[in-house]
Amino acid sequence: MQAIAKDIYIETHFPGVTLGVIITPVGLIQIDAPPSIEDGRSWRAAQLGLGGGMERVLINLDAHADRTMGVRNMECTTIAHEKTAQVFRSRPGIFKAQSDETGADWERLTGIGNIRWTPPEITFTQQMTIHWGDAPVVLESHPGPSTGACWVSVPDDRVVFVGDAVVPNQPPFLANADIPTWLETLKKLLSPTFRGYTIVSGRKGVVDLDDVRNQIKFLKKVDARLVRMAGKKNLPEATEHLVAALTDEFEIPSARKSQYHARLRYGLFHYFSRHFHDLNPIPLEDQ
Repeated sequence: MQAIAKDIYIETHFPGVTLGVIITPVGLIQIDAPPSIEDGRSWRAAQLGLGGGMERVLINLDAHADRTMGVRNMECTTIAHEKTAQVFRSRPGIFKAQSDETGADWERLTGIGNIRWTPPEITFTQQMTIHWGDAPVVLESHPGPSTGACWVSVPDDRVVFVGDAVVPNQPPFLANADIPTWLETLKKLLSPTFRGYTIVSGRKGVVDLDDVRNQIKFLKKVDARLVRMAGKKNLPEATEHLVAALTDEFEIPSARKSQYHARLRYGLFHYFSRHFHDLNPIPLEDQ
């Protein structure tokens, strides 16, 4: 567990997503959950000595399975954007491992059986503030990676958790994305509003403004290539030809190449289908 500000910690060692916890006089505000039962128990145990009050809440930064399938193990009230809650309403009550390879981290775990989803009990649309101490914790809608994506910030400590908005050194998840909206969201991180902030990626821990700029550059490249393909009346299957070149944008460990190829293949196909070919006009929002 790494302290990134007074009473704010992150954990990057569990498979899946970067976890966060904010200590307040009322209790702990947790950011996302590890996908496996064992890691959920370990994460809860790690928080026992942090202090703060007795209450617990957990905020999901979006609906991705990597950060939501382990929520039930955390045994506390869950908060998310309203559009993330809508995703849960469209899901079957029980999670079952699927045959599609989406490039998600949970797919690399063993022993994942049937899991009952835990929909958020508290939702918001644009902004929500938690007053559990002198420093307010602010939840804000920041779509782009998905319609229900949100950020959690502690303005007094100049810390912001941005989820999958910035995913350095690996392909981002594109299947549920809206790239033009995503680019506008990322510009906010480069604005004076977030100057001097510690930025926490949902996949890699603390990142810097160069990581934000690289994310913008990559998304612009993806968007331009998909627009070009659409102009040539290509079918979604043609996006397969983009995978190798786009994956080469990253320095990927050999053990991860297959996973990241699958992530881009799946994401490009479904993004192109939804935005340019209209084969699947309803967002997936459940990967």
